[in-house]
Amino acid sequence: MSFYKNFCFLALALSLPFLSFSQDRVTGKTFTTRSEVIAQNGMVATAQPLATQVALDVLKKGGSAMDAAIAANAMLGLVEPNGCGIGGDVFAIIWDAKTKKLYGFNGSGRAPELLTMDVFKEKGLSTVPLLGPLPVSVPGCVDGWFEMHKRFGKLSMQEILQPSIDYANNGFPVTEVIAWQMNNMWPEMQDIPGFRKTYMPNGKNTPRKGELFKNPDLGKTYTLIAKEGRSAFYEGEIARKIDRFMKENGGYLRYEDLKKHTSEWVEPVSTNYRGYDVWELPPNGQGIAVLQMLNILEGFDIQSMGFGSAEYLHVLTEAKKLAFEDRAKFYADPDFNQIPVEKLISKEYASERRKLIDPNKAAMAYPAGEIEKGNTTYLTVADKDGNMVSFIQSIYDEFGSGMVPDGLGFVLQNRGQQFNVQDPNHWNSLAKGKRPFHTIIPAFVTKDGEPLISFGLMGGSVQPQGHTQIVVNLIDFGMNLQEAGDAPRMRHNGSSEPTGSKMSNGGSLNLESGFSYEVIRQLKEMGHRVEYTIGHYGGYQAIYYDKVNKVYIGASESRKDGQAAGY
Repeated sequence: MSFYKNFCFLALALSLPFLSFSQDRVTGKTFTTRSEVIAQNGMVATAQPLATQVALDVLKKGGSAMDAAIAANAMLGLVEPNGCGIGGDVFAIIWDAKTKKLYGFNGSGRAPELLTMDVFKEKGLSTVPLLGPLPVSVPGCVDGWFEMHKRFGKLSMQEILQPSIDYANNGFPVTEVIAWQMNNMWPEMQDIPGFRKTYMPNGKNTPRKGELFKNPDLGKTYTLIAKEGRSAFYEGEIARKIDRFMKENGGYLRYEDLKKHTSEWVEPVSTNYRGYDVWELPPNGQGIAVLQMLNILEGFDIQSMGFGSAEYLHVLTEAKKLAFEDRAKFYADPDFNQIPVEKLISKEYASERRKLIDPNKAAMAYPAGEIEKGNTTYLTVADKDGNMVSFIQSIYDEFGSGMVPDGLGFVLQNRGQQFNVQDPNHWNSLAKGKRPFHTIIPAFVTKDGEPLISFGLMGGSVQPQGHTQIVVNLIDFGMNLQEAGDAPRMRHNGSSEPTGSKMSNGGSLNLESGFSYEVIRQLKEMGHRVEYTIGHYGGYQAIYYDKVNKVYIGASESRKDGQAAGY
């Protein structure tokens, strides 16, 4: 093609509301990467195909949606170790077909008893480091598995974990995106205790795409958990190994912290967005930021603005900024605070906050509301009985703390990095036995009291922004389940944080490839600082129940290695 034709093609593309980077399909939006997956008896969507297949096999054996979710999570802890694993925490929203009710589960761990604000003061630290022993909090994942399994499981834990045990011992080929993420992080991790032995088996780097990777230590750990149950992790051999490792490497997590750990069943909270009930979990997570954003956006005619327009992206960004100011101030462990959740997610409060948005100008800063004090993997599963699980699990940042206890084959999370260690009066300040502010959030949508969509989107602070964009794509812009995830996304960075930082310059608006230069120019004229970043727009999975045809529809994130599959 000549230079002139190339130039004309580029000019035409830039004139469109957004660019298409997919192939020419006969149906659907031009940016869509694939068709939705449709099946009658069960559906699984995870960030890695082997995990999807393991979970699907569990469903075919007669396992429940919860059995399959645990099986998938165990497998992801092996094949996607940079994002999740039993050294981290877990949250879930579960639709139980028998009781026709949603159940919420908070499986987050607490700060070690020995780790106090004074420790950071003595070390001259105003924030918690990202790596090493200081950000490590109690892992809640395994307790979460057993608590949820007790209530909603069918198969034995041995049957659920055996596929992951076999893959850990025999090996599996590493997939493309996960290999890239692992390779991107190992230079920072290689000297952290235990990391090199487990994740750099050749001593030079983490496994490349297609290389066979084995983790026999994790296989032994899973075998012990399958045989001895929850107690193996929190009171038995695994707990003692973690205690010894942390003592030897300057850590504060102890056997007593693990033994005291408990998870919590919680009531999901919701808002109605244009006739659909969107459900999230209450703090210490950030789920209610989604509900706050949706309440603010409901006051605008989003549909008429059009997807990808500067007008829509502007109000979306400003709604995010407003919600995140409250997130920075109020979102924390409810056991230590009387968090005004009902007020924060009310329509009246959203109406007050919406008035602060200038339709033509980006705000440099917003105040939090005046209310008195009173990286991750996502998966979803649905079974033949109508049960649906929205399940998210994380070690927080890529490879968490980097700390791998001797002989256990998994990394400990760095979730404690989210504590505020500057201000002892802050809602999210570090305290003994306190749960840190959490970013991982599962989501669910119901319509007229019936289950509709189980979905989530991994990726730190992008999660509330991503959840909101998915809901708006589905409801306002009429996209199908796959289109809603494939559509180009925005991510705003630089808001005030629960760790103590404050937004004063408006932050930055990151846009994926797919938004036109004309839109970008308009946003810049409004005062938005538009930037580009790679790989920080989340990882989406979803299942939709079509009650008319009595089938499940699945979608998997095109930005990850994932797969949706059913039978």
